Amino acid sequence: MSGEDAPAQQQNAADQKQETKPAEEPKSESEAKTDAKTEAAEAAPTPAAAPDKAPEEEAFTYRALVLTGYGGYDKVKLQVKKGKPALKAGEIQVRVKTCGLNFADLMARQGLYDRMPSPPVTPGMECAGVVEAVGEEVTDRKVGDKVMVLSRFGLWQEVVVAPVNHTFLIPDNMSFEEAAAFPVNYITAYMMLFDFGHLRPNQSVLIHSAAGGVGTAATQLCKTVSDVTVFGTASASKHEALAEAGVTHAIDYRTKDYVEEVRKISPKGCDIVLDPLGGSDTHKGYNLLKPMGKLVTYGAANMLAGQKKNLIAVAKNWYHQFSIHTLSLIQGNKSVCGYHLGYLDGETELITQTMSNLLDLYKQGKIKPRIDSTWHLEQVGDAMRKMQERNNIGKVILTTEPMPEEEKREEAKKEEKKDEKKKDDKKKDDKKKDDGKKKEEKKEEKKEEKKDEKKEEKKEEEPKKEEK
Repeated sequence: MSGEDAPAQQQNAADQKQETKPAEEPKSESEAKTDAKTEAAEAAPTPAAAPDKAPEEEAFTYRALVLTGYGGYDKVKLQVKKGKPALKAGEIQVRVKTCGLNFADLMARQGLYDRMPSPPVTPGMECAGVVEAVGEEVTDRKVGDKVMVLSRFGLWQEVVVAPVNHTFLIPDNMSFEEAAAFPVNYITAYMMLFDFGHLRPNQSVLIHSAAGGVGTAATQLCKTVSDVTVFGTASASKHEALAEAGVTHAIDYRTKDYVEEVRKISPKGCDIVLDPLGGSDTHKGYNLLKPMGKLVTYGAANMLAGQKKNLIAVAKNWYHQFSIHTLSLIQGNKSVCGYHLGYLDGETELITQTMSNLLDLYKQGKIKPRIDSTWHLEQVGDAMRKMQERNNIGKVILTTEPMPEEEKREEAKKEEKKDEKKKDDKKKDDKKKDDGKKKEEKKEEKKEEKKDEKKEEKKEEEPKKEEK
């Protein structure tokens, strides 16, 4: 399981009642025998009652974020689930403290991520919390352990159940926020750079969206190898943060052509290009490779344009989809790799080994997640908006800690203002449409008037012609 809805366990419960009888007078032998038979009949087993949930299980509730349909930010709603999740052999139950927000979650909200089931479903690929219960055959986790959980979906909720081999112990000096920011981004960056890229000293790497979660992780991992040149794309306002993180050359992709900027500094191009964008940017990345260079493509972020699925952006991305003949690869001495963590969920040994390597680097102080911001579950819409509009530097985190009442009131006021703004915008749009219709009607009226005038002119000219 991965934290999605699970049927509550059932348990038979029968109430035992005790009756106190008043003192009776001594009975005759025949009366005593009759009473004995009656008591025996009453003592006979009665048909079993229908199994009921144990009171504590029946009262068990937890909050969860649920994707109710594809579309905008408002499609992810906070709901209350009832019933204790079932715990199978080899699984553990975790009380979640924090959850990580990933770009795949944004894609899934629009129906563009194929590793999550159709709505209604709970999103979330990573979380951190405390073990509450362990199933049979679990020997390396115990109640009270702090763990990270990795899954394809289902982790944006207060209680999750997951296979023990999808969990990792949190180091003593790591916070729950850092733990929720760790698995997806760092596993992705590590496997791309070292398993595919074979990063070595004195090489160069191009990292797109360098201020995001994967970008931050990749930059830090590049710094674990000596003399690696890092080109990082991000908006100009993030360049100072990129320099502090270890990016050698920051490029503002909004105002400059990153291909030209890379070639100014490195005419031959890069040894490794990490491409989360897709479409035409994959072509550019391939052309930027040096001989023996490697392009690792791991996303299609260019398809995400606006709150809802943008068919034009999707079509454009597919139209510019990268395709290459093997002969071109041979002659160019280049390689192209594809990476998707969602399809490695069955490779537990590989993932466990990668996490072990990463946690060693964390303990050595060589890598450390950067937290951009933390949001309550009630604020998931704002959290997604911040990430989708590329306003984050580092990881966006959700906390299961209930929102204080004062903040709830403030949030309610914000929602009211948003609703009012939507209404005002709708009124403006309707007014524009009405004005447009009126203008068109006036134009039509003028056209008709001109036609009538011409007709009148013709009528007046006809008698004159006849006179002549």
